[in-house]
Amino acid sequence: MQMTGDELRQRWLRYRRRFGSRRTILSDLKAGIVLGVESVPDGLASGLLAGVNPVMGLNAYIVGTFAGALATGSVFMSVQATGAMAVIIADVPEVHGDDGMGAMAMLTVMAGIVMLVLGVARLGSLVRFIPTAVLIGFVNAVAVNIVLSQLENFTGFDSDADARLLRVVDIAANLLQISWWSVIVGTATIGLILLLERTPLGALSMVVAIIVGSALAVVLPDGAVATISDVAEAGRSLPSVSLPDLSMIFVLIVPALSLALVGLVQGAAISGSIPNPDGRYPDASADFRGQGIANIATGMLQGIPVGGSMSATALSRAAGARSAAGNLIAAVVMVLSVLVFGPLIGYIAMPALAGLLILVGVRTVKPRQIVMVFKTGAVQIAVFLVTFALTLLIPLQYAVLAGVGLAVVLQIARQSNRVRVRRWVFDEPNGRPIEQDPPPTLEPGETVVLTPYGSLFFASAPSFRQQLPDAEHSSPGAFVIIRLRGTDELGVTFLTMIRTYAQELAAVGATLMVAGVGPRVQAQLASTGVRAVVGEENIFVEQPRLGDALQDALAEVSRRRLDAG
Repeated sequence: MQMTGDELRQRWLRYRRRFGSRRTILSDLKAGIVLGVESVPDGLASGLLAGVNPVMGLNAYIVGTFAGALATGSVFMSVQATGAMAVIIADVPEVHGDDGMGAMAMLTVMAGIVMLVLGVARLGSLVRFIPTAVLIGFVNAVAVNIVLSQLENFTGFDSDADARLLRVVDIAANLLQISWWSVIVGTATIGLILLLERTPLGALSMVVAIIVGSALAVVLPDGAVATISDVAEAGRSLPSVSLPDLSMIFVLIVPALSLALVGLVQGAAISGSIPNPDGRYPDASADFRGQGIANIATGMLQGIPVGGSMSATALSRAAGARSAAGNLIAAVVMVLSVLVFGPLIGYIAMPALAGLLILVGVRTVKPRQIVMVFKTGAVQIAVFLVTFALTLLIPLQYAVLAGVGLAVVLQIARQSNRVRVRRWVFDEPNGRPIEQDPPPTLEPGETVVLTPYGSLFFASAPSFRQQLPDAEHSSPGAFVIIRLRGTDELGVTFLTMIRTYAQELAAVGATLMVAGVGPRVQAQLASTGVRAVVGEENIFVEQPRLGDALQDALAEVSRRRLDAG
């Protein structure tokens, strides 16, 4: 439907309000400077964590922060490369090496397209189907992976092992060959961050610590400590266009889906916890779209995949941000930092960045969340442990999908065993029912009213059938009435079970009735032929008033018994 001119103006005014006003500009300027300065070493560290040119991480911070400020539904969300996404990228072999630029662009754009499509389809609620145990297992294992992945840069020892755990073993077996100068620089950086963050510097302590640690590396013997210039060329250059390698589409489907999933989950945590200035919580679907647009832009401008960053968003808010202008200013500050100090980036010491990442990894471990999972139950513990182990042992793009798949399977198994069937017994006509266990067998002339509790889907059909009274001997005149009120749909497995049970009862002279049947279930019973087996006269549709359909069924039982007598 085409919008009128007034509607367009109103929409434009609402959009402009996300960037604040003259009253908020000073607060946003302060927050933007803090976030922008802090994001320079953080962006380089993200590129290092991803195993690519650190400048690509900085590019992602610049473009992602700017595009996210323009496109997300959340006013305050900072869209940057996150630790979890960077570790996933490190496990994608196609994006590394001399020919990895096109593959990285393709991967980032594909992840962005997935996010954008989900946002346009308004599927922001999908993330609630990802079990918390999966997320806790994944996040904590990612924290361990962050630490393990930086031990080589921290120690200056280049291991030939493939897996992270094997590289740790290799480093431990070759302690005499590590660079103690690198360890000193990395340790000094961690110590300075811990010391300076207690001062008014706050979040800027990591910037000062990286500078001091790198300055220490400069005065050490030449080549004693690796710097960014040893692995990448840094200068006063802004992100340039990088075309995606279309031949990589099918190879990168799984990692792109995993990156989109992780990015959206992290972004949804921001959407659900940080309200916009008007007090309303942002629409998760709108944030999906914004993150998708940011990734497409980042992919085309030599960056790595990005998503909503809780740490950056929290830092911006703590620094006083009052609108999306804070993120725009942060992006401008990063650009100015590159233009002014670009050549100095090459002098940043790799162990200093590694020390920063190790500290981030350690702080990402959430012991309280792990304890909560272990207090929840066997299913949640199993999901957590499997996700945690897979995240450590296999490439992360497969681990996160495997964890979600395992959770779905375990949840189905758990719910299938949770269906309960209770017998309703009325001690007086039109009285309230008393619940009892269903009888194991039917007696002649008995009327059994059964009410199921739980989800009636295909996996629960066997458990449901086991709780129904068996017609093992002649049961003439017996009636079994199953209440299905509130059941919107039945699967083929469940419908087949009802048909078989009706035939078993009919074979011994008993009758199955179904009460409280809704329109959708009525259509299913008719289209599958179950209605013909049960008998149309034995099916009672739901009524507006609770209990009317059941009373109709009981009245029909009484009428038939009178006719038979």
